[in-house]
Amino acid sequence: MADFWADVKQIAKEVVAPFQGLMTVTGKLAEQKTVISYPEFRRPMGVRARWRHVLNRYDNGMEKCIGCSLCAGACPANAILVVADENTEAARFSPGERYAVRYEINMIRCIYCGFCQEACPTGAVELKDQFELSEDNRSALIYTKEMLLVPDPNRERVD
Repeated sequence: MADFWADVKQIAKEVVAPFQGLMTVTGKLAEQKTVISYPEFRRPMGVRARWRHVLNRYDNGMEKCIGCSLCAGACPANAILVVADENTEAARFSPGERYAVRYEINMIRCIYCGFCQEACPTGAVELKDQFELSEDNRSALIYTKEMLLVPDPNRERVD
């Protein structure tokens, strides 16, 4: 007889469960909605959010990237390409002996893990909280050095 009542209780729970779910959904529909005007107001990102890559500069305008390729070696997705060259006295781009002539990140392959940022000895690579990364074609998602470099603070902009 005890098994009979246990079975009845189980059947009753299973019959009531969908209605409890509907009550939960109905309650959520009645709540006040939060609407954010997206382009004008942006929700603050988390402290550990990692999105768009940026190549930083020193205060004097020189590039922090020394072309060591440690970021490319640390990248598990093999999304970074670094081609280095030697600095000369006539053309000095970074304070070290070398600089990155070509620096590319394939954002289609990137998994935003942040290993490149952690591996960089000079702090040149940084993942900022800029998250608008959509493009119309795949070739625009290969970010070049010119796209990644922070503008030179010592250079005047001509618009």
